Amino acid sequence: MVGRPFAGPPWLARLRDLVTEHPQTADFGFAVLLMMLVGARTGSPDHVPVARAFAVLLCLPLVWRRRFPRTVFGFQCVVALVQWSAGFVQVADVALLVGLYTVAAHCAREWAIAAAGVLELGVVLSVIRWWTVGFKVLPSMVFLSGMVTAAFVLGVNLRTRRAYLASLEDRALRAELERDQQSRIAAAGERARIAREMHDIVAHNLSVMIALADGAAYAIRTGSAQAESVARQVSDTGRQALAEMQRLLGVLRDEADTTTRAPQPGIDQLDELIAQVRATGLAASLTVSGRPFALPTTAQLAVYRVVQEALTNVLKHAEAPHRAQVNLRYEESELRVDVIDDGAPAVLDPNRPSGHGLAGMRERAALFGGEVAAGPVAGGGWRVALRMSAEPLVALP
Repeated sequence: MVGRPFAGPPWLARLRDLVTEHPQTADFGFAVLLMMLVGARTGSPDHVPVARAFAVLLCLPLVWRRRFPRTVFGFQCVVALVQWSAGFVQVADVALLVGLYTVAAHCAREWAIAAAGVLELGVVLSVIRWWTVGFKVLPSMVFLSGMVTAAFVLGVNLRTRRAYLASLEDRALRAELERDQQSRIAAAGERARIAREMHDIVAHNLSVMIALADGAAYAIRTGSAQAESVARQVSDTGRQALAEMQRLLGVLRDEADTTTRAPQPGIDQLDELIAQVRATGLAASLTVSGRPFALPTTAQLAVYRVVQEALTNVLKHAEAPHRAQVNLRYEESELRVDVIDDGAPAVLDPNRPSGHGLAGMRERAALFGGEVAAGPVAGGGWRVALRMSAEPLVALP
């Protein structure tokens, strides 16, 4: 339950908890206690049996006041009307105030106003009937009307407070659900990002290592002196892949020290990437034209990964490629990147599931308002084209 903590003696807090847990039992005890206090209080000793009977009829229905507040109050009004007709006046009529309070606390405002009006009408009728036997009209009217008003206001305030607490609970529940939903969305996005990074790192470096290993095996068979050099390149590529994997997985750890994390690769590292691919025997080259823009590190990482994935696809899928050309063009309104090779596209097995390389490239480009296109080149070869808008970028001096 949302609300202020209960302030008071411990025994009173325990009593409140007991009433909350067992409302029917609490109402039964309250009804019995009320009957014992006011059941026989009447003006004439001769009327004690009748007064007790009316007290039972007025107080006993309070046992069910929470479940059937309107029915209980209506029954009390009928009993009070019979009592008024018979000419009895007694303290047990206070049970009507409890009935009104219950209606105001558990029913709609319209029912509460109607119940208060009916009870006020009973006050008027009672004062008019008994003012000749010692009742003073104005003081009696003010006192009894004040009691009716107090019962009505207390009940309405309790109902309003309950509605307010219920709204707070609902808002807290909605906030918790929204927080969990946002956490799930963020976790899904983070998993997708890590999956893209894992794909780019593992696929590229394994492709390079496979090509180098094939070259090393050939060099060993032919007795070439380059076998040791190629083997060292395989080792260096594996270490680089391991370092990138450790850096990527490091973001998943809850460590405060981030000094050991290396920066993400960017455009400045494209030369190293080209050199790594060139070591496999593929004639790869990089050409940069136009006036460079100052790209954010995230945008540079996207460009780097797109180029890396395109070159990886050349090594994995192209048949007998000899050259791979990477062209970066800084134009006035956008940045264009083309990766072109001269190999024939491999015929893919239709039973083999498709990869996520091209989809990952498009997702990276879409984050910066760009797009990626891939397709064959006239005269043979394959081309991957990245276009990224230059509007949010700043030209270097």
